[in-house]
Amino acid sequence: MSRGPVDYEFDRLDRAIVNAFQGGFPVVEAPFEPAAAGLRDRGVDIDAAALHARLTEMVDAGALSRYGALVNAEEIGGAASLVALHAPEDRYDEIAEQVNEFREVAHNYEREHPYLNMWFVVSVADSDGVSDVLERIEERTGQETYDMPKRREFHVGAKFLLDGPVPDGDLDLSQLGPDVTPTDRQSLAPDEYELVMAIQDGFPTTRTPYADIAAEIDKPVAWVTETIKRFDAEGKVRRVGVIPNHYALGYTENGMTVWNVPDDLVDEVGPEIAALEFVTHCYRRPRHEGVWPYNFFAMTHGRDEAESQRRIRQVRDVMADHWDVDDDEWDSLFSTRILKKTGIRLDERATANTVETEESA
Repeated sequence: MSRGPVDYEFDRLDRAIVNAFQGGFPVVEAPFEPAAAGLRDRGVDIDAAALHARLTEMVDAGALSRYGALVNAEEIGGAASLVALHAPEDRYDEIAEQVNEFREVAHNYEREHPYLNMWFVVSVADSDGVSDVLERIEERTGQETYDMPKRREFHVGAKFLLDGPVPDGDLDLSQLGPDVTPTDRQSLAPDEYELVMAIQDGFPTTRTPYADIAAEIDKPVAWVTETIKRFDAEGKVRRVGVIPNHYALGYTENGMTVWNVPDDLVDEVGPEIAALEFVTHCYRRPRHEGVWPYNFFAMTHGRDEAESQRRIRQVRDVMADHWDVDDDEWDSLFSTRILKKTGIRLDERATANTVETEESA
């Protein structure tokens, strides 16, 4: 059920690549040439061939989960929600297996909490389908579920940086590529659907990824680069770059801090917490009376327990600038096991949101 360790030693060059390209990778037909030039401008002596070879090595070793476009499932269609339940100790593994049997469950974690000790994500094609899945999970497990959908997103996607070159992770080459004009169209055209399916698990690790994607879906490479860059501008893609395996980078401490923020302060507090560079996710979610008093979630990661605790104290310091935070108004739930970790089911969600357009008909 849990993720095994990744045996990979990051040298100076690896660290430069990881730091530089967690976003802002060029969306041009031959991206490794300008990417290598950007690193050389930062004092990292590398050419396109060496950059490609090292990036491929890290993907193959599992040090990078993948590289490419990080698709924003929420903007592609359907719905997802964070859900918690209580699993009694003597039935914990049994209930975990029952929950994991549902294909709509994407991620499932055991977390440290005296009652709500199992946390999972439900992803569905129909925006009203979460409640149906939860009814079936309750029937299967005999346990009540607590749905905590996102009420407001303040931030997703902090970077996992390493000691080494480009320490601020601020090499942004996203300006390279075609000029695009974002649209306000929410649905996907059929050819856009094919593109999403082709890129959702990462780009091919070749010197010409965009051309290879174009060949796979039988579209011109210019259309692929234009559409990916437009998706980035529209929010359908969160960023284009490397997606690290944060466990391989040493970020093994995964703390979900939760807070009972006064309702009239949430919109004021949220952006300040989101601005902390180590906060990877930051949301407002609903409370559940008598069981769950918290309405604000901030995910932090650290390389050891001491670093995690320092970062949680920093979150609390920001909170304390706005109101007197009592000990019973917050908690930190560290993950102790990964019970299931699969990708969000974009195929069904994208299919339900795909319609014919005049251009595609």
